[in-house]
Amino acid sequence: MRREWWLLAGVVAVVWLLFQLQAILMPFIAGMILAYLSDPLADRLERLGMSRTLAVCAVFLVMSIVLAIALLIFIPLLMQQIRQFDQMIPGIFAWVQTVLAPQIQGWTGLDVTADLDAVQKTLAENWQNAGGYAAQFLGQIGRSGMAFITWVTYVALIPVVTFYLLLDWDRMMANLHDLLPRRWEPDAIRLSQRCDEVLSAFLRGQLLVMLSLGAIYAVGLTLIDVRFGLLIGILAGLASIVPFLGFILGLSVALLVAFFQFDGWLVLIGVVAVFATGQVLESILLQPKLLGDRIGLHPVSVIFAVLAGGKLFGFTGVLLALPVAAVIMVLLRELNERYKRSSLYDAGTRRRHDEESP
Repeated sequence: MRREWWLLAGVVAVVWLLFQLQAILMPFIAGMILAYLSDPLADRLERLGMSRTLAVCAVFLVMSIVLAIALLIFIPLLMQQIRQFDQMIPGIFAWVQTVLAPQIQGWTGLDVTADLDAVQKTLAENWQNAGGYAAQFLGQIGRSGMAFITWVTYVALIPVVTFYLLLDWDRMMANLHDLLPRRWEPDAIRLSQRCDEVLSAFLRGQLLVMLSLGAIYAVGLTLIDVRFGLLIGILAGLASIVPFLGFILGLSVALLVAFFQFDGWLVLIGVVAVFATGQVLESILLQPKLLGDRIGLHPVSVIFAVLAGGKLFGFTGVLLALPVAAVIMVLLRELNERYKRSSLYDAGTRRRHDEESP
């Protein structure tokens, strides 16, 4: 019992330390997640004959190229589409006031024109001031020299931490394995393998599913000439972290944009076809190949974990939320299995069996 109490005290001390150091944990947590995601690729390059250092450098080169291409191509396109959306807002409100509002008044007898005018005025003011607010925020950061230097330092630390963690990842895992008490080793190895399956399925598999769905939606909407196709595709792909949320959100926005952009129904059918294609490919190809049946994280638990992590630790908590939720889920499954194997669970069944036996 003394060992158990010392173990509990150690866990409490670690949690307390995390709360105290949460302001500086972000680059280390981000670097650890990136190292975990990149380790399989580095291991594969090692098996092809590369040294660990060369394999890690190759992984970093690939990541740098992908990031540079994304910044050079997608950021200008996104900014252009955001400006186009700004120009489209007055037309949407004009249609609502001249077409939709009279129909609502005819159906319900309610005059919503005055409310729409107030909403349009508020949105227009906030949208126009958004750039000013952003400029003020950036200017304040620039004037606060220490805060700006701290922020730049944290961002610059992420690739450094990732590189060194990835370089020594296998060695660190081996050292942790050697530190395990021998009588705990079988259970610890089994639970760690389960945690790795869930984490790899969610962090790697779900990320690839989100990127694939975002690309399918963006390319499909762009091919049928729907405005903001790239913006809607990225939004729907990010929202796909929760099943069907990306599909519902992306389809609703795309239908709304296509309705105001085109007169006929053909493009609306094309929008539905794009999102239906994405759902079919996700069901028959992406989910089975990238996720399988190993993940087991309920969508509600995903939302709760992200919100709780952000509330407790800010952005660092958001990064930690899903890995911690996956580990907790594995531990709860283990407790459930042990409970069902215990005498407490089937004590009544055993007692009835003993009473019925001659």
